Amino acid sequence: MAVPDKTERMNIPNSLTLLRIILVPAIVILLMQGSFKVAILVFLISGLTDVLDGYLARVLHQQTVLGSYLDPIADKALMISCYVTLAVKKILPGWLSVVVISRDCIILIGVAVLTIMSVSHKIQPAPIGKLTTAVQILTVFVFLVSRAVPGAIAESFMEGLVWVTAFFTVVSGFYYIMIGVQHINQQQKPRSV
Repeated sequence: MAVPDKTERMNIPNSLTLLRIILVPAIVILLMQGSFKVAILVFLISGLTDVLDGYLARVLHQQTVLGSYLDPIADKALMISCYVTLAVKKILPGWLSVVVISRDCIILIGVAVLTIMSVSHKIQPAPIGKLTTAVQILTVFVFLVSRAVPGAIAESFMEGLVWVTAFFTVVSGFYYIMIGVQHINQQQKPRSV
């Protein structure tokens, strides 16, 4: 009888990532109900599980292929859900939500194209991608706080943050497109005879 691979079974980091995915509908429901203080709490718990799952995976040597797929799915689900909901509630500008979601869709389509073309690629976030995600998370958090505690954050700061988020989202989107094109070009080079 074959022994199951320990690295692929459900572990603590993967369980935390699944918890983060489960928290997404809860955050959306809280936002739709206008329960911004509780939504902030759940959003912070979600962020904490994100930090913890990566840390524990490294420290406990429990990094798995499943985790490498689940983690970005959890991040995208949280961001897309928050941006759509906040745009529907007219808390965030709708155009910013379109920019954020479009970038994520372009990245997912790019990964699908590389896979279909059998172009080898690694799913690994670039520093600009990590920075973009951090700015997007900060934007959601700031706008939630502005609703939970009216007047706590200056309108000018929030407006500036919207433009900073849009800038990093567009730049990182173009960066990932360029990386995808480079992968394709490298593997499509004509063979010398």
